[in-house]
Amino acid sequence: MRHTLKYFFSFCFLIVQFLTQAQETTATKTTSEKKKSEGKIPEAPKQATAKLDTIVPVKKDSIVPVKKDRYGLRVGVDLYRLTRGLYDKNYKGIELVGDYRLTKNYYVAAELGSEDKTTEDDRLNTTTKGTYLKVGFDYNGYENWLDMENIISIGLRAGISTFSQELNSYKIYNAHPYWGEMPSKDSGETFSGLTAGWIEVVAGVKVKVYNNIFVGFSLRMNTLIYDKKPSENFENLYIPGFNRTYAGNFGAGFNYTVTYFIPLYKKTVKPKKGK
Repeated sequence: MRHTLKYFFSFCFLIVQFLTQAQETTATKTTSEKKKSEGKIPEAPKQATAKLDTIVPVKKDSIVPVKKDRYGLRVGVDLYRLTRGLYDKNYKGIELVGDYRLTKNYYVAAELGSEDKTTEDDRLNTTTKGTYLKVGFDYNGYENWLDMENIISIGLRAGISTFSQELNSYKIYNAHPYWGEMPSKDSGETFSGLTAGWIEVVAGVKVKVYNNIFVGFSLRMNTLIYDKKPSENFENLYIPGFNRTYAGNFGAGFNYTVTYFIPLYKKTVKPKKGK
């Protein structure tokens, strides 16, 4: 019995020692593996990397803004003729102007006016009264951008005028003025039913200054086609709408206008090819 207890305690002691040694070995391995894992940088999962590599960028469609041009009627008045009577006692007149846009660059244009002008020449003093009408077209050569509506144009007009001439006074030509010039003679004779026609080239500018309000300026070169003279010894020194004749068939003029644009409809501007 005594020997049996001795062997039993020896066996228990061996088992406890074996378990203690095994536990220390396991703890040592765990600590070393933990230290190795702390020194490494974690790698991204392969599955996530594969998904990122297969992403294809989506191309967005570019939106091009649609540009529309306005079409309509522009009407106004010539400020030069309207205000000239304030500083020229020999002149009264008014001119109404207008144009209508047909296409992108072409406009139908017209001017309607009335004038009362007294002309003082070296030997004649006459008063011209009448009305006139000019009809033609303008071509806009200015390429507007964004919402601009400015015009730099060249055009053509056909003009016609009906008027009367009143001979106020005249002087008789003296080829040998030894005793001086002959005094003027009052006449008061009136010639009615006179007409004239001409063609004029127009170059002008119109600038949009506020909303639908435009200011413009134009230069005109005229060529007289025909005119009905008052008499054989009396020529037309001034024709309404044509201006002074200067004893020839050529004339010149200009106007300064303020107009208001009345929009009627819009057209989409087609983009040019290659843009």
